[in-house]
Amino acid sequence: MITINNEPKAYTPIFLGTTQHSLRLSLQILIMVGMKLNDEIVETYNVTVSAIELGQLPNIGNEIAINEITGSELSGFKAKLKQSNAQIQNTASTELEKLVELKNVGRYQLLKGKNIMTQDMNTLEFGANNLKYVRQILNVSQDSLAKRLKITRQTVNRFETGEQKISNKFLDKLLGAYPELAESIEVQFDWVSLTFPDLTSKQVIADVLRLQKNLFLERPTSQNFYTREMAFAGEKNIYIQDFAPVKNPETQAVDQKFGTTLYLTGKGTRLIEKALLEQNMNWRNFFEKARLYRGHLTRLDIAINDKWGLLNMNDLVKAVQEKRFWSKSKSYAVHGNVDDGWTVDFGKSPFVIRAYDKHKEQANKGYYTDVKNRVELELHQDKAEYVLDEWLNNDKKLVDITFDILYTYLWFTNGKIEDQQLKSDAVRDEIESTVEPMPAWSLLTALGKKMKFVREPKKQSLERIEKWVLQSVVPSLAVLKKTGHWHEIIEAINTVELSAEHEKLVMATTKNAITQASKQLNINFEKPTKKYNEDDEPGKGA
Repeated sequence: MITINNEPKAYTPIFLGTTQHSLRLSLQILIMVGMKLNDEIVETYNVTVSAIELGQLPNIGNEIAINEITGSELSGFKAKLKQSNAQIQNTASTELEKLVELKNVGRYQLLKGKNIMTQDMNTLEFGANNLKYVRQILNVSQDSLAKRLKITRQTVNRFETGEQKISNKFLDKLLGAYPELAESIEVQFDWVSLTFPDLTSKQVIADVLRLQKNLFLERPTSQNFYTREMAFAGEKNIYIQDFAPVKNPETQAVDQKFGTTLYLTGKGTRLIEKALLEQNMNWRNFFEKARLYRGHLTRLDIAINDKWGLLNMNDLVKAVQEKRFWSKSKSYAVHGNVDDGWTVDFGKSPFVIRAYDKHKEQANKGYYTDVKNRVELELHQDKAEYVLDEWLNNDKKLVDITFDILYTYLWFTNGKIEDQQLKSDAVRDEIESTVEPMPAWSLLTALGKKMKFVREPKKQSLERIEKWVLQSVVPSLAVLKKTGHWHEIIEAINTVELSAEHEKLVMATTKNAITQASKQLNINFEKPTKKYNEDDEPGKGA
């Protein structure tokens, strides 16, 4: 006997297996259940069940301890199970891990190797030529460098001639002696999109983000096949799209279709980092939590910020025009100009490497940034998920993974690459052994693994409105003030009715605590340049 939508049925529920796309460690999993009557399966349901309550998965064809099913084809079905014993509950995670392993048999890993995806990624060591280039950009002699590092000039010379290998210890000492070099490159997230097949937008806000729901503006949308959008502060920095509830005209019942996507833009990632900090969490904690709710990445942008100007976009564009580069992708494009800044793209979705003049890009919008140039890895769908797997499951630092990918997939040279070299079976090996590398690109990839993956939490800002007022409105206001119309302006400001978007923006800007965290950290957000190293404890500053 089982109850289906409050109606008793003389069925015996039979386990028919798991749904393939649901096989991951999660608190909720999707299974197929058959309704057996007189030795025949008369109906089947795909139902969501609690993995903890389910415990050890029964064999296919065996009876399963479900006593109630509720839901619809539109919104999905959920099942309630009879109480399982403690011993079975303790084996639930082990059984699910076995399922994950079974699912992943034969799965290749992303971004591996020179020619095929299953080899190990390449790693560029800091070598003799890199040290010479460091001295050049620091404008110091071998003697000066030796004195600063408290070693002999002969040792420096042996490093630069390749007679003595440069150790990690020496590189750490070099970065410690020249902090401007150590702080020249940073890695951070610049765009994150996650899809949750079993949640609504309001559940994402309350359970995954744990943000205050009154800071979001609800509005209709037609983007991405969704019908509803929840926008933080009414702006598209943090926004979630899903399906608005629909009332059935015949039954008057409200049907809620599940499935939603969370979007974090470049600014949105900085705002979320403030929320994570309030909750004493970091990005790793956030993604681990998202996966508990069956969240999966649809896009992940990793930004490499060149704050010192190690790269020169004019040099990169010239190298592309002269074919002094090698890329695993045959697709590339150059955009922009010298005055407004260059952008160079390598590859197409689902994986793009992009280099551009970040300083000029922001200046053209009227903003300032201390980042000179930026190199981005834009990853979509499975490419993004596999990078996340490498980070979460294999105990690797995201910085290491990022620069392994960059070095493996893109390389610039000072000399010309001949056509016959591009036809070689081992193209990359041939080029590296015979053509001089571009010093700046080589140094970027060699130094990268020593740099930090940072969080830079910031509050919701009125910068956009303030900038527009200062540039476009203030001159006109000055005229009105000098001509005796100031009183009318003040009265209009005091009596104007703000739109819903503006009201949310006011709330989000004036509230320091944006999350539902029960214990708020004592953080001074008046210093927006405060940064946090992702590899430290969540609340510990960099």
